[in-house]
Amino acid sequence: MALLSVVLPSYNEELMIERAAERLGRLLNAENITFELIFIDDGSKDGTWFKIEEEARRHKYIRGIHFSRNFGKESAIFAGLAEAGGDCCVVMDCDLQHPPETVVEMYRLWEKGYEVVEGVKHSRGQESLGHKMSAGLFYRIMSKATGIDMSRASDFKLLDKKAVTALLDMPERNAFFRALSSWIGFKTATVKFDVREREAGESKWSTWSLIKYAVTNIAAFSSVPLQIVTVAGVFMFVFALVMGVESLVRYFGGRSLEGFTTVILLILIIGSMVMMSLGIIGYYISQIYKEVKGRPRYIISRTVGYRK
Repeated sequence: MALLSVVLPSYNEELMIERAAERLGRLLNAENITFELIFIDDGSKDGTWFKIEEEARRHKYIRGIHFSRNFGKESAIFAGLAEAGGDCCVVMDCDLQHPPETVVEMYRLWEKGYEVVEGVKHSRGQESLGHKMSAGLFYRIMSKATGIDMSRASDFKLLDKKAVTALLDMPERNAFFRALSSWIGFKTATVKFDVREREAGESKWSTWSLIKYAVTNIAAFSSVPLQIVTVAGVFMFVFALVMGVESLVRYFGGRSLEGFTTVILLILIIGSMVMMSLGIIGYYISQIYKEVKGRPRYIISRTVGYRK
């Protein structure tokens, strides 16, 4: 019988580990699906790892991976995929905002031959106005930069073993799972779901963390910011030509510009553009530097449970 691996990245989720394990275990057993649950503790500062160990002792279908420090959600996802032994894998949040019932729906589509099943958000649930606006801006930027519609995208998806292998074979360190899992192709289906409210704990995403997440993943997946630098350079060149022609016409007509206001403004505008461009280029160079060093995406310090 086919094995389903459920990968659950966890960061400071001690209140949700037992609930997620119990809810998923009961549901998948009722559906007669052979499965394993893989919790990845992304360097949590609370009792998350203790809870994972506790659940692994109680249930043979639970495995745990503990990072030596916090490496980020993307690293946790890829660690779970690398350790998964299933014929297909589902990636979902352990806070149960991704409905467990949708996992069964995804699995049934996989049984019909689909190799990637995307979870698409039908509604985002209850959010503050500020968080909703920042999340909306984030996804608009990501959609434009990556060329993939990410307005309702999520990390909640099922991948066939072939798709998992394709992802793990990609050598880049700063991998953007949400976009890469769409980029690889394969026979794809979508499933709509409503984001549920947290039963316990707090969201780990703030406006600032969304901004950092956006910047990192845009640079990891797209060269659009570098193209913006080129466009800005062309625009400033055309602007300089126009100003140059105007200055020459005024000079030969005996009506040369007086004062330094125009010169100062041009210097400030061009200087700002140059500094911003250097900042964008510098960020890409720093990402290249990280890739060239070839450091691992994550370091596993402890594991619990047995691989099937």
